[in-house]
Amino acid sequence: MTRELLKGNEAIAEAAVRAGLDAYFGYPITPQTELLEYLARRMPELGRAFVQAESEVAAINMVYGAACTGKRVMTSSSGPGISLMQEGLSYLAGAELPAVVVDVMRGGPGLGNIAACQSDYFQVTRSAGHGDFRPLTLAPATIQEAIDLTGLAFDLAERYRMLVILLVDGNLGQMMEPAELPPFRQREPSLPEWALGGAEGRPPRIITSIYLQPEALERHNLALQAKLAAIAEREQRSSGMYLEDADLIVVAFGSAARVAQNAVEAARARGMAVGLFRPITLSPFPSRRLARLTPRARAFLVVEMNAGQMIEDVRLAVGERAPVRFYGRMGGVEMLPDEVLRAIEQMMHDMRVTKNGARILDAEVRL
Repeated sequence: MTRELLKGNEAIAEAAVRAGLDAYFGYPITPQTELLEYLARRMPELGRAFVQAESEVAAINMVYGAACTGKRVMTSSSGPGISLMQEGLSYLAGAELPAVVVDVMRGGPGLGNIAACQSDYFQVTRSAGHGDFRPLTLAPATIQEAIDLTGLAFDLAERYRMLVILLVDGNLGQMMEPAELPPFRQREPSLPEWALGGAEGRPPRIITSIYLQPEALERHNLALQAKLAAIAEREQRSSGMYLEDADLIVVAFGSAARVAQNAVEAARARGMAVGLFRPITLSPFPSRRLARLTPRARAFLVVEMNAGQMIEDVRLAVGERAPVRFYGRMGGVEMLPDEVLRAIEQMMHDMRVTKNGARILDAEVRL
């Protein structure tokens, strides 16, 4: 195995191929179009299905149909396209179908621009569609991690019969860095017991998300909620650095976490007790580990490329045990380490001048 210089979108596409992707359905939208273009060539080479649909609405319904057969299926898009897929995503969740969706985020709301942003957080963690459900959402911070999490996304989708979203921003989709691709997986060709593949010799199977009787739909919803609770118990993932002695913990995901890491390193070099907590699963949010840090940490600084969305999950995890502040940039404006460092220095100063570490008033910091 050797490392090679890979572009984010293409690395995710090839990782999906090597994880056993059987069929891809999608529609071009910047900044994820290279992913679709790569698979347009790669999938036919391997005798696998590739369809450029007439719209995102068509693409997600093709994903629904192929997922019913137990195949590994995927689509990719960006914020406006994910918005168009909302109904189909909810149908996938309601029918308990495994599928992987890659969202390469761009600036918004509206058409916005094609610059990197993280403003789809609410969209892909709160529901990704109508009804009482949440997808399982993974957020890599490097191209290597994007490769690794792509394979994991398919495994989790099949394990839980679940919609899994790989959430990256435009920076990660467009950048290039050395990474290592995994070998091709050897998968069993057997049909899952729930999948549709012809009813000869067995009772017919039905896959649906419609339950006309309220009591039946409630039972179905209770089963889905039990599955989400099990996922929240087993699948919370995060990473961190300098957490053992940190008075202030910076919380960030994706590209923002890379910027925040540089700022944290600079703060440590200046003698400040600062750490970094990086959620990898945004849904379920790694609240248990973050909550365990509150007896030691006196404050938290949430850094995002949006108006402040993940901060709500941080506040839910931390509760009233420590103050939480926010620093962010919007609209695709690139965040720089020096900006985050200034926000860290300001918060550390406020902590020093606050008597006995008393609660700091919550405040946003934004250029």
